[in-house]
Amino acid sequence: MRVVGNIYMYPEVGFDCNTYLIKDELTVVVDPGTNFNKLVKGLSRDGFNVKDVNLIINTHSHPDHCGINKVLKESSGAKIAMHRFELEHLNLSRKMARYLLAGLDDMDFKVDFYVEDEFSTGKLNFKIIHTPGHSPGHICLYNEDFKVLICGDLVFNGGVGRTDFPGGDSVQLKNSIEKIAKLDIEYLLPGHMDIVVGEVNVKRNFEFIRQVYFNLL
Repeated sequence: MRVVGNIYMYPEVGFDCNTYLIKDELTVVVDPGTNFNKLVKGLSRDGFNVKDVNLIINTHSHPDHCGINKVLKESSGAKIAMHRFELEHLNLSRKMARYLLAGLDDMDFKVDFYVEDEFSTGKLNFKIIHTPGHSPGHICLYNEDFKVLICGDLVFNGGVGRTDFPGGDSVQLKNSIEKIAKLDIEYLLPGHMDIVVGEVNVKRNFEFIRQVYFNLL
């Protein structure tokens, strides 16, 4: 479904994550998740083809976010990118996949390059924001034109990412949340649960997180 402009969302199904598509001169999938059929059908409903994907960006390396990286890359020829700090964490995520997915092969993919500052899909520019806490190389993607933040598992609609996985850090998570809370955001697009739409609702969500979760971290 279209969120705003040429940014689309495909909601999580079961052990999965919300997947986002940026359709521009480049076709970019952020966090493919674990359900290839979901992605293929979702793209088709919106008039797109999985073979047209040029770039896969992972907000982090947990298997529910990059479980189909390999098959999507093989189906489209897309390149895979994540933050360089997350690459060091990837082997731990592969071990996690032994227990959470249908085998290690699902996570046997190569990262082609790193994203750390900015990138352009053509007409749209995205700022890459390093937001550790849920994982060491976690990133958010921010577009100033549409005031969109794709935030992975940093924050959710009424919640925050876990810090009890290997590489998690509660202090870093709080600092990262405060960093993105300063941005001008109209569309908060998390890795799980519903999106948050509207500047007032986004600010209210950050305040709720501060009041409810910061003392628990």
